[in-house]
Order: sequence, then C-alpha cells, then structure tokens
Amino acid sequence: MGLLSRLATPHPTQPLVLSIRDGALRQVGSKRRFSTQSEDPELNDFMEYMDSLKNYEKLGVPRGSGTDSEDGFDLGRMRRLMERLGNPQSKFKAVHIAGTKGKGSTAAFLSNILRSEGYSVGCYSSPHIQTIRERISLGGFGAPVSAKTLNCLFLRFKKTLDQAMEQENGRISHFEVLTAMAFTLFAQERVDFAVIEAGLGGARDATNVISSSGLAASVITSIGEEHLDALGGSLESIAIAKSGIIKHGCPLVLGGPFPPHIDRILHDKALSMSSPVVSASDGGNRSTIKGLSMLNGRPCQSCDLLIQIERDFKLFIELLDVKLCMLGNHQLKNAATATCAALCLRNLGWRISDGSIRVGLENTFLLGRSQFLTSRETEALGLHGATVLLDGAHTKESANALMNTIRMTFPEASLALVVAMASDKDHIGFAREFLSAGGRFRAVFLTEADIAGGRSRTTPASVLRDCWIQTSKELGVRIVHNRDAKSEEDFEDQFVSSASKSERGTILASESSLNVSLKT
Repeated sequence: MGLLSRLATPHPTQPLVLSIRDGALRQVGSKRRFSTQSEDPELNDFMEYMDSLKNYEKLGVPRGSGTDSEDGFDLGRMRRLMERLGNPQSKFKAVHIAGTKGKGSTAAFLSNILRSEGYSVGCYSSPHIQTIRERISLGGFGAPVSAKTLNCLFLRFKKTLDQAMEQENGRISHFEVLTAMAFTLFAQERVDFAVIEAGLGGARDATNVISSSGLAASVITSIGEEHLDALGGSLESIAIAKSGIIKHGCPLVLGGPFPPHIDRILHDKALSMSSPVVSASDGGNRSTIKGLSMLNGRPCQSCDLLIQIERDFKLFIELLDVKLCMLGNHQLKNAATATCAALCLRNLGWRISDGSIRVGLENTFLLGRSQFLTSRETEALGLHGATVLLDGAHTKESANALMNTIRMTFPEASLALVVAMASDKDHIGFAREFLSAGGRFRAVFLTEADIAGGRSRTTPASVLRDCWIQTSKELGVRIVHNRDAKSEEDFEDQFVSSASKSERGTILASESSLNVSLKT
C-alpha cells in the first residue's frame, strides 16, 4: 500500500464524494477546526460515567432487542428510572418520530418550524458527529445543550442514577441514561414541545415512555431493512416494532410511500388505537424540485410543496420556491413529512403559520447530510480545488438517495468516493448502488473509522474491498484493484494514467488510514 502514501491530492476538477458512517464523519474533521469539537473539560466526569455504561451504538444491538417480545429491551427498566426522576416525560408535549431513514432530518425540519413560530423546543436525536451535546438541543434557536447545563444536571442526579443502577443490577444503558437526562432537561426548561427521535425500532425503544396524554403526534418516516436481526428479521417485523410508538387517540403522520402490506400494518395499528392518520405520500400531495442555486455559499434546491389532505384531518398548504439547504428528493420527502406534522398540530389548535413552516424548512441544515464543504473547509483538509460532499449514507436506500443527489448536483462530473462502514451493514447492497452508476467513479477508496468511539463494529478496509470486487464481477463493471500481486501492476499503471482519463476501469483501493485515503 506504499503507492497510496506517495500520491498527491485529487485532480482539481473532480468532486470528491465522502460517504462515511457517523463515527467516521467525526474522524474526517479530527485534523481541522471546522467539524471537530472535543468534549468540554467540564464534561470529563460525565463522559467518564457515560463511557462506563453499555453502549449498543459501539457494541452493536443484540438479536431481537428492538422487538416487543421476551428478547426485547426491558422498557420497564426505563419506566422505573423515569419514575425515580419524577416522570419528567409527563411535563411537556412531545412529537415522537420513528423510521428506518429520515427521522433525524424530519425531526430537525419540524423543530425549526416550531421554533420559527416562537415556541421553545427541545429536540432529542442520535447519533452525534462533533459532540454528545448535539443530541439535546434547546430553546428558541436550537443550540446544543451547554456543557455547563449538562454537567449541572448530571451532578444533581448522579446519586439517583447510582441508586437506579444498583436496583437494575448495572443494566441501564448509555442510551437510557442520556434519554432520561434529555427528558429531565426538557421538563426543567419547560419547553413547549419536545421533538423526540426514537433510537431503535419504537415499541421497546427507551424513548417510548411517553404516554398518550403527553403525545401530540407520532411520525413514522420510512420502513427499510436495517437492523434486521434486532428488529425481528423481516420488513413486517420492523413495521410492527416501529408502530409501537402509536398511542391511543393521537394522530399518526406517515412519510412513505410504503409497500401495500407495510402500509396495511401501520394503518391497522392506528385503527386499533383510534388514531387518525395523515400521509405525506397521499395522492393529493405534490412536491417537486425545480432547480439548484447557491445560498450563503452552499447549494440549495428550489422546491414547490403542496399538501392537500381530506381524510381524517383536512389539511392544506401550498408553498412555492422553498429553498432547501437539505439536498435531494429524499430530503424533500422529509420536509413534506415534517410539514404534514406541523399542519396536524395546527389542526389540533396550535398556532403555526404558513410563513413559519417556510422559514423553518429553509433554515434547516444538518452536518453529514448531503453536506457540501466550503472552499475554506476543503482547503483545511488539504484538498485544494476539489468539491467535497460529506454524507452519512450506510444502507442501499441511502446510497441510492445520495447517488440521485450527486446526479442532480453534478450531472457530468467524474467522482472519487471514500467509504468507511460499520460491520452490520449491507456492504454489497451499498456497493451495488454506486457501481451501477455507469462509470461515474474514477476511484473508490475503502477505509476504516471508529464507530461511536470504538473499533468493535468497524469493517476492515480489506473486507470492504472484497465486497466491492465481488459486486463489480456480478455487475460486469470493470475495476482495477490491488488485492493480489497479479493485479498490482495494472493498479499502479492505472494510477499513473488516471490524470489522462484512462478508460481501463475504476480504481479500487483499500487503505486502513482515513487520512492517507483523503490525501490520495
């Protein structure tokens, strides 16, 4: 792999696409200021305590743990913890969001809509990129909770947490503690709304301690084949697990579209709970991307959005030329889902204007979601002249969405891709989406990164390389790689000739060092 270490930065006319899982996005920024942020020293004791807890993001989730069964997480344990803390989840109105993809973006859109109307909003989401404080945002501007506030809360409740941990024989997890602290903080700050993103599934997720009296609406964005083992092994079992957030008499907002049998599972559960249903993918709704432009140095998409729903609730809004900084058709779907949720709340009596919906959608931006770096940020990486896109895609569906976004923003450009992934993802399905793109990629660099601060779920770069080689053979796509001595000469020749646009195939290289991959 010495050749990779000797090579210079990418060709300046090539956008460099980084498709990197959440832990890796933090590592990309570890050498520069714009996207890294070590935890505040004030949080040292808190972080030490959290690191001592079982963290399923780092270790991987056990089989069946997200199902409403004997194998599922013990929601009773979470309820007992909340009771010790005074049941803070009963002291605010919540919107609970679950889904395979899109729940974080939908939560961000909805939080900003509510803030634009002047409400005080708490938002709880996961995972984080720069600092654990990102998971809990507060107030009218949505800033991450301050280190001081988080540390004071921890010190105040440390004795209670210790007692609860003893009662539960040390089984309370990292996510359960953080969820309890978020809910306690929202109650303490007397937020008007809390927008809560489920962690895994729904029925047995730690966030699912919200009762029907405290729930303003449930939202299910999408159903896909992720965390299959943890959620029962089928698309149907995943839908059943996520439908566990539906509460009696509380509206359900669906993103979708869903396959008919999945749609039926969700509607049947809503019917059994006497919950009215609003669907963002209803036939009367229309959302279109009209074009791209620049806004504050970043690309944005100009969109028209029409929501016209007659069943259960009568909802209507028409927004023209909405400028979304969150790019791609999938993000427009998330924006439509958040808009439906906002209209639902308006129907229930909450004051939310069309103007606030527009401003909230336009003000939403998240790190690592189709994020184009500024020229200053790109130069900080040492990638002078390149266009760099950061995205946390890690499933075949999100890879497809990313590829569609690339086609929209750079229809003619040749591309370089840098990939690191967790071990429990569909590596072949992910690779297939990119290798099917018709030779758009000049080079693919397969690398490694920590996942949630650890290496237990990291996929070795060599394993990723083998998956991509296998997929290229299945698709009949020509690649040049260096897996064995026989391929090494072709591989080095291709690197030398790549600047003159050799047509011999896509370069495929594996390198465990992310920094070397970026430099190459």
